[in-house]
Amino acid sequence: MQHTSEQYNEVIKICKDLFQKKMTDYGSAWRILRLPSLTDQIFIKAQRIRSLQQNAVRKVDEGERSEFIGIINYSIMALIQLELGVVDQPDLQTEKAVSLYEKHIAETKSLMENKNHDYGEAWRDMRVSSLTDLILQKLLRVKQIEDNQGRTLVSEGIDANYQDMINYAVFAMIHLQENNNK
Repeated sequence: MQHTSEQYNEVIKICKDLFQKKMTDYGSAWRILRLPSLTDQIFIKAQRIRSLQQNAVRKVDEGERSEFIGIINYSIMALIQLELGVVDQPDLQTEKAVSLYEKHIAETKSLMENKNHDYGEAWRDMRVSSLTDLILQKLLRVKQIEDNQGRTLVSEGIDANYQDMINYAVFAMIHLQENNNK
């Protein structure tokens, strides 16, 4: 599992680097987005990945990798929004946003390590397409919870679903990197 931890960190480094660069370019304009808007952004990314996996013809020259990065970063933004709430104007400096990013990634990675221990790294035998489907399933769950004004009877909350999507997307990126190295 040490190898998984190192691979996880490599993926997150790529994602966090892009997050920081976009914070420099755009600031924290994303802070005005309500959770359903972030959920829909993630949904668009996951649907595009599924479409790329099913269709032979691509009309935009971007692959799955950039979309998985988007899923990870938008999910982190959603976790930050859950923590801080939505605002009417951008209010985070890059340093504070990156600090919150790192906090939520640390919590999400810890969850992954605990689940990975219990499941015995079963994700390594999964296909990228299955991880994509699991992300889409989580998104549909989140949409239902949002439609229920955040209330659940017996299920985990929205935050756990965003964390699972991050972890599935990281696993998919690890698989894509390993397939690329073959």
